[in-house]
Amino acid sequence: MPVKVSVIVPVYNPGPYIEDCVDSLLRQSLPPDEFEAVFVDDGSTDGTPARLDALAAEHSHFRVIHQENSGWSGKPRNVGIAASTGEFVMFVDNDDYLGDEALERMYDYGVANGADVVVGKMAGKGRPVPVELFRRNHPRATVANTPLIDSLTPHKMLRRAFLDRIGLRFPEGRRRLEDHVFVTEAYLRADNVSVLSDYVCYYHLKRDDASNAGFQRFDPVGYFKNLREALDVVERYTEPGPVRDRLYRRWLREEMVQRMRGRRLLALPEDYRKELFDEIRGVVVERFGPGVTAGLQATQRIVAALIAADRFDDVVAYAEWETAVVPKAVPGTVEWADGALRVGFTAEYTSGGAPMTFPASGAPTALDGPPEDVAQAIALVGADAVARFGKATADLVMRERSSSAQFFQPVEITHETVKTQDGPEGRVRLVLHATATVDPAVASGGAPLGGGLWDAYVRVKLGGWTKECRLGPGSRPGRTLGHAGVVAGRVVLPYWTAHGNFSLDVDRAGKRLGLGTLGAAEITAHGDRFSASLPLYVPGDTKALVRLTAPASGTSVEATGTLSAADGPGALLEAALPMDVLKGTTWRPALSLTPDAGEPRFLTLPVALRGEPDGVHLVLPPRPGVVRLLARKTRRTLRRMVGAALGKVAPTLKARLRRKA
Repeated sequence: MPVKVSVIVPVYNPGPYIEDCVDSLLRQSLPPDEFEAVFVDDGSTDGTPARLDALAAEHSHFRVIHQENSGWSGKPRNVGIAASTGEFVMFVDNDDYLGDEALERMYDYGVANGADVVVGKMAGKGRPVPVELFRRNHPRATVANTPLIDSLTPHKMLRRAFLDRIGLRFPEGRRRLEDHVFVTEAYLRADNVSVLSDYVCYYHLKRDDASNAGFQRFDPVGYFKNLREALDVVERYTEPGPVRDRLYRRWLREEMVQRMRGRRLLALPEDYRKELFDEIRGVVVERFGPGVTAGLQATQRIVAALIAADRFDDVVAYAEWETAVVPKAVPGTVEWADGALRVGFTAEYTSGGAPMTFPASGAPTALDGPPEDVAQAIALVGADAVARFGKATADLVMRERSSSAQFFQPVEITHETVKTQDGPEGRVRLVLHATATVDPAVASGGAPLGGGLWDAYVRVKLGGWTKECRLGPGSRPGRTLGHAGVVAGRVVLPYWTAHGNFSLDVDRAGKRLGLGTLGAAEITAHGDRFSASLPLYVPGDTKALVRLTAPASGTSVEATGTLSAADGPGALLEAALPMDVLKGTTWRPALSLTPDAGEPRFLTLPVALRGEPDGVHLVLPPRPGVVRLLARKTRRTLRRMVGAALGKVAPTLKARLRRKA
C-alpha cells in the first residue's frame, strides 16, 4: 500500500530518552504498512546508532540514515524529507513522543480538509506549549482567524507535495529558530492549515537533565540575528497592515517582552540580563512600529515602551513588582447534577499574599511614550484593569497528571467589584465568580475522560495578565468530596489532594469509594435477589457486574446487575443470582461498576453470601473495629498470664523468659 505518513526523527545522543519516542511509534493505530519512521542519526556518539540499526532490522517500516554531525536539526530533517516516501511528513524530536492515534487522526483530518499543514494538539511535560490555539478544532485555520503563530515548533504534519511545490526546507547549520523560519513560511503559503484539538497528538518533554536545546542559554547576538530571518519571512509574504502587525507581535511578545518580565528576567545573571536587553532593544527599535505594540496587553505595552526607551533599571524594577502578582482560585460548592459535576469557585489576583486592589475608576491605557516611572506604570495597569474588567475571564482546565494532557471546561462567569476603600482615591477588588461544568462523558475534548488523576487549574485573564493556578485549597485536604459518580462508563471521584487542591480520580479509586464499610444496613440478600445501597451518584440506570468467588475452591460466577438512582442520596444495586450454582457454598461478592471496560475492575464487598435451599443468606464478618478490640483484650490477658507465671520463678530466669515471652 502507498505510505500515508513518513515520520522524520532527527537523532543526536538521546540515550534512553529515545525509547518513549520509539514505543509511541510502535503503538500507532495507523497500520505499519501505511507509515514509515525515518530516523536520521546526526553523528551520535552514544549507543543510539546500534539501537536504531537493531530496530530497523526488526521492523520493516523503520529506516535509519547515518550521517556526520551537522550541529543542529535542520539538515537531518531535510535529509529525512528527501528520503521520505509518504504523502505527508511528520516531524518528531527524539526525546518527545506521539499519542497512540496521532498519525491516523492527523492524516484523516488533513485529507478530509484538504490541508497542506496539520497542527495536532500538544501537551507539555515540564515545558510550555500553546494553549489558546487548542481550545477547539479549526478545520480551516489562518494566521488571521486563529492564534496559529503561537505554535512555531516543527512538530507538524505537512503534505510532501506542498513542500516540493514551494521548495520549502529547513535552514541548515548550527543556528537558532530554524523551525520559526520553516513553519512561518508554511503557514503563509499553504492552501489550508487544519488544527486538530480534540485529541493530544504530541507530547513535548523537558528532559530530566534539561539538555533540550530550548533550555540552553543562547548567545543573544546570534539568536536575534536568526529571529530577524523569521521576521523577513513575514515581510516577504504579507502586506503592511494588521495581519503583518499581528504576526510581528508574536515575536515581540514571546521572544522579547516576556523575557524581560517577572521571574523569567530576575532568574538570569545580572550581566546576561543586560546583554539580552541590549539585543532585544535593537530589534524593537529597528523592526516594530506603533501598530505592533498597540495590540499588546497593557502590562506588555509598558515593558515594550521601557525597552524602546532604553530604561533597563525600570524594566528590572517593574519585573520585581510583577513577581508578587499571582492568581488565587477559591473553590466553592462541588456537586453532581444531570450527569455532570458543577464546580463553583471565585478567582482574583493577589499581591504579596493579600487580595490585589485597584483604583475605583479606570480608563484604558494609552501610551504615547514610556511611563514616567514604575509607580506610574503600576497606576496605568490598575486603571486599565478596572476599565476592561467586564472582559475578564476565568477558565477551568482539567489536566491529566501523568501526561499533562489538558482540556477546557465550560464556565459561566459573573463579575463583582468589591469596595475596600471609599472616597475619591477609593480602591476595589476585582473578583470573578464562576461555575464550571465537568461532564465526564465529553470533558476530554468531546470524548470521555480517560483513566487517571485529573487536576483542576484555573486560568485567569484579568488586568493584562494571563496566569494560572490550582483550584484550592479546599477545607478538607486529603478527603473525598461527596460521592463518586458512575458516568459514561467511568467511576469519577472528586477529592481534595494532600495540599487541598481539587482533583478527579477516574477509574482508580478503591477504598475511597466507601464500599468497604457497607454492612447489614446497606446490603441485603433474600431468595435469589441481592441488593445494596451504595454511596455513588448515577444519572440513570447503568449496568454493573457482580462476581461471586468461593474462597474454598476459587470458583467464580458472575451475575449482571443494575445501578439506579436511589430515592435518597446514593445508588441502588440490584442483581439476580444463579441459585443453582450457589447452594451449599459460601461466596465472597465483588462489584464492577464499569463492566464494559476492556478489563473490568472488581471491588470486594465486606460481606459473604451463603447459598441455602431457601435462597441466599447474608453473612457479615466482624467489623474491623470489633476485631481490633478483641485483639487488644487478648494481648492484655496474655500479658497478665505471663506476668503471673514469671512471679513464681527465680529472678535470674525471669529476664530470659520475659524476653522469650
